[in-house]
Amino acid sequence: MSVVGFDLGNESCIVGVARQRGIDVVLNEESKRETPAIVCFGDKQRFIGTAGAANSTMNPKNSISQIKRLLGRKFADPELQRDLQSFPFRVSEGPDGFPLVHARYLGEEHAFTPTQLLAMVLSNLKAIAEDNLKSAVVDCCIGIPVYFTDLQRRSVLDAATIAGLRPLRLFHETTATALAYGIYKTDLPENDQLNVAFVDVGHASMQNARACIRLRVACEKLKKMLSANPEAPMNIECLMDEKDVRGFIKRDEFEQISAPVLERVKGPLEKALAEAGLTTESVHFVEVVGSGSRVPAIIRIITEFFGKEPRRTMNASECVARGCALQCAILSPTFKVREFQVNEGFPFSIALSWKPDSQNNEPQQTVVFPKGNPIPSVKALTFYRSNTFAVDVLNVETEDSQVTQKISTYTIGPFQSSKGEKAKLKVKVRLNIHGIVSLESATMLEEEEVEVPVSATSEVPKDANKMETDATDVNMQEPKGTTDTAEGATGDGAQDSEEKSAPMDTDAKTEPSKKKVKKTNVPVAELVYGAMGSAELEKAVEKEYEMALQDRVMEETKEKKNSVEAYVYDMRNKLYEKYSDYVTWEDKETLTAKLQEVEDWLYEDGEDETKGVYVAKLEELKKVGGPIEARYREWEERAPAIEQLAYCIRSFREAALSSDPKFEHIDISEKQKVVNECSGAETWLHEKKQQQDALPKHADPALLVSDIKKKVEALDRFCKSIMTKPKPAPKPQTPPPAETSPPEAQTPEQQPDGATEASEPASEGGAWEQPAAEQMDTDEPDPNSA
Repeated sequence: MSVVGFDLGNESCIVGVARQRGIDVVLNEESKRETPAIVCFGDKQRFIGTAGAANSTMNPKNSISQIKRLLGRKFADPELQRDLQSFPFRVSEGPDGFPLVHARYLGEEHAFTPTQLLAMVLSNLKAIAEDNLKSAVVDCCIGIPVYFTDLQRRSVLDAATIAGLRPLRLFHETTATALAYGIYKTDLPENDQLNVAFVDVGHASMQNARACIRLRVACEKLKKMLSANPEAPMNIECLMDEKDVRGFIKRDEFEQISAPVLERVKGPLEKALAEAGLTTESVHFVEVVGSGSRVPAIIRIITEFFGKEPRRTMNASECVARGCALQCAILSPTFKVREFQVNEGFPFSIALSWKPDSQNNEPQQTVVFPKGNPIPSVKALTFYRSNTFAVDVLNVETEDSQVTQKISTYTIGPFQSSKGEKAKLKVKVRLNIHGIVSLESATMLEEEEVEVPVSATSEVPKDANKMETDATDVNMQEPKGTTDTAEGATGDGAQDSEEKSAPMDTDAKTEPSKKKVKKTNVPVAELVYGAMGSAELEKAVEKEYEMALQDRVMEETKEKKNSVEAYVYDMRNKLYEKYSDYVTWEDKETLTAKLQEVEDWLYEDGEDETKGVYVAKLEELKKVGGPIEARYREWEERAPAIEQLAYCIRSFREAALSSDPKFEHIDISEKQKVVNECSGAETWLHEKKQQQDALPKHADPALLVSDIKKKVEALDRFCKSIMTKPKPAPKPQTPPPAETSPPEAQTPEQQPDGATEASEPASEGGAWEQPAAEQMDTDEPDPNSA
């Protein structure tokens, strides 16, 4: 089973795989470690990753990038609206208020959700991993920003499902960095706490669409040059209207231009220290990662803030992918990884809200997962209700306008208490390993009295303790680390207390009753705002399969077209070089004309044909060129094949005529058979060779290499069966008779050990079995050998 970690960047992505020797970052089809997060739609297929980046400058309006910034955000989001101004592709508001991306694909206008686009990127990364590992990839760990909301996390999971992946965990990028840092450290203190701050500075977004993309690429290149040099030039040829752009900028000027962006660096640092309850003095080390960490101005700000120089002990671009692959290996049963505990806190406060079952219509609310709550976690609440009710899951205490307050609504019911009273319901809420909150289950608890007859003289039954345990099991058994907020959360009804069973008096002649809890599962309906429903998700999976099939067909078509083109060029060159002697002048002229005709067809009528047409065209050419290639191959391979047959004839003939002691046990008539067989093969070869030598090179051969190889195999099989017969084992010697009086006749049972065997004929006894056993022992490998 393959173990893979994906780092989904804003501009590019990285794939890390776990192997027995460690974590590797795999290369894409262009042998690069980073793959652009771009999907480009064409008239016949999609181009994703490196192919998408190559096509984006020529087809900017149908090239979709910055997909992470679209994921799980409302179209009316002010930050999204600012981003849309710089996007070359068209984005509109969908019926649910979320963005739809428009692109022209297969000659028609199509609209895609950001989740579908992310699935395309993941499919490409999956293919890269599978090509490297030579096996299917399903289990994975995907890195996400810590600020991703519940909806954004669900969107990533949906995208992974569409791409055929099964994420074992959505892993915060900063946590992945910390894991990749700490698991390899051998000098960490055992008793003292070591505080390390990880500063991840990734990609940040500060009308001619094609010119805008080219300008952006040039500025990115300029920014990287200024990270290592105090000044750098910028050259863009034919940016717009056949005009070139040239410039020269110094690092100081660039930092002045970027001042508003650089001022934003210090804010997250202050917030992180405050939430961690640390000061700059209590931070022992500062590690910087991310592509943006190479900017000198950012390093200067971080140094001034912490009062210490940041360290670069990790690969700034690959640490997240490596950490995700490590986490996937830890969760996978196929890898044994060094024990390393990962404690992750949830970045939001999650509350439940509901309307009370009373005249008061004011909704009540309680925080179930406060900010910093461990991931994963489970909480249980108790409600007293008489009929179906709804519970909302909310984001609270957030200052980010991007975070939607209402996450989901769960409808609990219908249910009916057997006593006609308010039912007691136990509701379990889970914050799962991906950081997604869901109302997992609802259970109705009802008490029933069970009569248990007890006599004055009777003894307590052996399973009385077990019965009492069952009877007192009123509250649900909660997983380790969970809490029961009971009526502190509901606010209506009596406190949830543990029911005790009636005491059993063995001396009294009474029949006391015991209380038993009946548990009934209650239906729970989920509505997640903005998320894909199951039917919509299934439809998206089918759509992705259709598009992937179309991509595969087009790639195979291009391969076949390239094969036709390559055959034309290759055969035309060889006809006048190494194939020249193996074809007549007339056939050469005919084939040359045919090749020219196919070449013209490729760039005219055959420019856009189906795979089957190209396959048929290649077969048509090979019918003419194939015999020429075959004659050339026969000539090249004939001499080595003849030498092999001649060597085989010489070897077996010499062995048959040899007086070597190792062949003296073979009958002379058998040896003569070998000699005769060798002579026959030699005669056949001589006759065929004479026929072949009389033919020109451009004629079909009379002596085929395949026939020579068959003759070698037949001769070897016949002669080896005779010349490799094992020597017979020597007959066992009978001990001389004793000089005493003749012994009395004995029955076979009374004869000494081995006497019966010695008196048997050698051809029928064990003497003929021994050499075979020795031969097997010889053939068997030595168990102690290397």
